[in-house]
Formats: sequence, structure tokens, C-alpha cells
Amino acid sequence: MADRLSPEMPPPADCRTRQLVVAEALTWIGTPYRHQASRKHVGCDCLGLVRGIWQALYGYPLADPGPYAPDWVDVGGTERLLVGARRYFKEIPRLEASAAGDLLLFRWRPHLPARHLGILAGPTSFIHAYEGAGRVVRSPLVPQWRQRIAAIFAFPEPAKRAPGRHS
Repeated sequence: MADRLSPEMPPPADCRTRQLVVAEALTWIGTPYRHQASRKHVGCDCLGLVRGIWQALYGYPLADPGPYAPDWVDVGGTERLLVGARRYFKEIPRLEASAAGDLLLFRWRPHLPARHLGILAGPTSFIHAYEGAGRVVRSPLVPQWRQRIAAIFAFPEPAKRAPGRHS
């Protein structure tokens, strides 16, 4: 698979980074579902969960995605989540190459853009802010979810900076 990331992109997460991602994601379980929010114990949606984990690990926020509909309906059908993930994360070629702590992107139907995110918690579960549950939950990665995986990404190592980030 060709690497679609810029040369300055940090390498994918090591085992320790993935453990930190899962540990942080677990602390978000029970956070109420709130569209476009990203505050632990206060409210978040699926993107807010990932943004909150990123902030906790790296100490700075991911770029603001701008407004989006609760169901991520995009008349133009653009892959906003996929493009954004490729900017900050390292793409994993297939589920068999992934590990707990990796970012999962889901698409509801094959012809639609990816519209949901979660954190792989282990070989059989993932953590996500799920509107249907009204909160952040750990869900089984059953066939109905597996077949909807559009892409998988690893978080970069925390010691590295994201492209364009200078302090």
C-alpha cells in the first residue's frame, strides 16, 4: 500500500503508545454523547472522543474540523474523516495488521464516505461514542461492525510533532 502521508509524518505508534491510547479511551467510557463536543465526562461524539484522546496524549488539539451534521451527511460525498485521518495518523493496510489502540473508521454503506470512528480496544472490541447508546461505550467488534471498517490508522509516537506544529 502506498504511503499517502507527508515525509514529516511521525512513524506509527509503538506498543507503548497503543497502550496509552487504550488506557485513555477507557477513561472516556460513560461520557454522554454530545454532538461536536470533546470533553471527557461532559460530552463527546465519535470525533470528539478521538480529539480528546489526541489532546491527552500530545498536549495540543487536532485541527478543528469545522461544523458537521450529526449524521455527517455531506451532499458532495467527500471523505472528510478519511482525509483528516491521513493527515495525522499512519494508515494500517488491513485489520489483521492492526492492534489495540488503533483508530477505526467506519462507513455505513459501501458507496458512502466514512462517518464513524472508534478505538480498537482488543481483537474483539472497540470504544466509541455511539449516539444509539447515548454515551461512550465499549462494543463487541461483531461482523456487522467489522464489515463496515473503511480504514485503520495508528496514532503517531507522542514524542513526535504533527506536521506544521512548532513550539
